[in-house]
Amino acid sequence: MGLVLFPGDGDTGSPDVSWSYTAFGVFRQWLAQTEGFALNEMHGFGGQRPWNDVSTTLAPLLDHPDDDGPDLTPIQCAAILPRLKEIADQSQEGRIDPLLQRHIDDIRQLVVVLQLCIEKDVDLLFG
Repeated sequence: MGLVLFPGDGDTGSPDVSWSYTAFGVFRQWLAQTEGFALNEMHGFGGQRPWNDVSTTLAPLLDHPDDDGPDLTPIQCAAILPRLKEIADQSQEGRIDPLLQRHIDDIRQLVVVLQLCIEKDVDLLFG
């Protein structure tokens, strides 16, 4: 069983991105680390640090229950998108380890889904 992020457009042919729950956790930990903090320090992830203590446009994605909670609105998708593109586009010198490559590939898939949510003005659903 896993987690799928997909546009709420009712079209089963729309692009989506999926992970196992464990892999999504690892992905979010990596994104938080990229943003300069440890996810396990944050409220809701075992820590006490409040989310308003960190400055990242990725907070709606990082501070979201795995497959419950509110959908992300097109406005939230638009706020997240530029930072994800920036992370994916950062040049990597030399060989990229397989896990990092997987994270970059996941970001690129998520970017496609977010762009569709923005273009169609639909929410990003977690399921």
